[in-house]
Amino acid sequence: MRVHGSTVLVTGASSGIGRATAAALARRGARLLLTGRDRTRLAEVTRLTGAEAHPADLAEPASLAELAAWAVERRPAVVVHNAGIGLAAAAGAVEDAQLRRLFDVNVLAPMSLTRALLPGLRERGAGHLVFVGSIAGLLGVPEESAYAASKAALHRYADSLRAELAADGIGVSTVAPGIVATAFFERRGAPYTRRFPRPMPPERVAEAVVDAVEHDRSEVVLPRWLRFPVLLQAAAPNAYHALARRFS
Repeated sequence: MRVHGSTVLVTGASSGIGRATAAALARRGARLLLTGRDRTRLAEVTRLTGAEAHPADLAEPASLAELAAWAVERRPAVVVHNAGIGLAAAAGAVEDAQLRRLFDVNVLAPMSLTRALLPGLRERGAGHLVFVGSIAGLLGVPEESAYAASKAALHRYADSLRAELAADGIGVSTVAPGIVATAFFERRGAPYTRRFPRPMPPERVAEAVVDAVEHDRSEVVLPRWLRFPVLLQAAAPNAYHALARRFS
């Protein structure tokens, strides 16, 4: 897909990776449709990028339905499913309400929005879907089992879509970043305190998102060295888990 001149919907665009992605797309001449929960920040991003915006809370069914109807009318050719929330808690400490909201935002919302937009993409015979996941969804992280599970579900959904939509000319990408320097960690309930790996700027992830669309990348892992543990876990899970226990 050529980003220039394409209509692109970005969720979670009010801050972090979504804001950086909106800026990167605007520089390349995309027509932007943005959504986010923070109305003030979303308005600022909209002003800076010349976008059209529709605030929405993806955990609320009525708000999600309104967003879907708004987006369907504008027929985006590219959709960047970036919105997501985190949760740092031991498995036994996760409350039902937290679990439901986590999966509502991270899994069910992108699935529902994709379902609403698929008829238009199929009619066009071209398009691209990007799902911003996490390395946690590929490897798992202690004290983040619920979050990791939600991102794993998103990755598998995208993998299934990729095979299902190939004949329709619709590309599907997943972008799985490691640690990103955003407010995500404060919002999840625990700051990032490790010395390694160092957080990367959200602009790096944004560039990977744009590249995934323009070059039809199936799966992007950032930073690239994190591809090694992903491959090791797939090829030798016992060895991977032994190393993970030692170095985590």
